[in-house]
Amino acid sequence: MSSGLQFRALTLALSLLLALGALAGLIGLASPAFAQIHSHPDENGAPVVRSLESLRDLDDQSWQLVGYRQGPPGGPLRLRIVGYPGKLRLDHPTPLAVRSGVFQWELADLTLANPQLTADARAAAAEFDLAPLLADLDRDRPLRLRLRGGFTDLLVPPYVVAEWRQLPDAPL
Repeated sequence: MSSGLQFRALTLALSLLLALGALAGLIGLASPAFAQIHSHPDENGAPVVRSLESLRDLDDQSWQLVGYRQGPPGGPLRLRIVGYPGKLRLDHPTPLAVRSGVFQWELADLTLANPQLTADARAAAAEFDLAPLLADLDRDRPLRLRLRGGFTDLLVPPYVVAEWRQLPDAPL
């Protein structure tokens, strides 16, 4: 094979690899989607840092998970779980059971302590103390959540856990 033909073949191969890499990045194959941490003021103007993700349980029901911290680092850490209004009514207090391998946690239901949630007649949201879970996690491990009256298995991927673990120290 002549050197000109070899050069064209090499150029074509490199162009094809670059095009495939760009295409993979465009359709999301290069890296997983991250919910990202956002900072914004709440309805009273207090700073809030949050991670928001929508996940489906094993029954294919959609749930919104909002991990958040109110105020500066060291502020309260909460996990709000929201179901589809009209399709779900949660009784409170109901603790959230969390598992990861042999590890288990039971997060306290704080829904009744939140005036905004208690005033919502849809009763499709619940709020839990996220601090005990985050204090024990030393890795971004996948989690399985169980909420009596809501879902029996909601899988939380490691990238969401990674965001939750950033909440205690995330800048405003």
